[in-house]
Amino acid sequence: MSSVAEKLAKKSTRKTTTKQVRLKLVYIDFWSAVKLSFLVAICLAVVTIVATFLIFTVLNQTGIFESVNSLYTSIAGETSNLNTILSIGNVMGFAVVVAILNTVVVTALGAVFALLYNLSVKVTGGLLVGFTNN
Repeated sequence: MSSVAEKLAKKSTRKTTTKQVRLKLVYIDFWSAVKLSFLVAICLAVVTIVATFLIFTVLNQTGIFESVNSLYTSIAGETSNLNTILSIGNVMGFAVVVAILNTVVVTALGAVFALLYNLSVKVTGGLLVGFTNN
């Protein structure tokens, strides 16, 4: 009588044949590249907004803004106040504007990359990619 473990041990000692396939990437679909670059840009935008909020909160809680504000008022005069410029609304508004612009730029770069790759394939022949079934 053989157990299930012995049967599995016999199967695992067999060598499996690996099949390798070499393919050429000769075309990138334009709309797929645009959609993927847009999703990556949205992820980067969320990371930018969250990181800006966290960094602002840490700097505000540690009192760095107060010390920078006192240095600024001693140089620029008593009528100047840096805390009005560096409020949470202004900082987060700037972060949102940067995130939107970053989304547009990254999406456009993804589209340009797909177009340039598709044009360069005619000259270079494509990118050789190897696959295996491990």
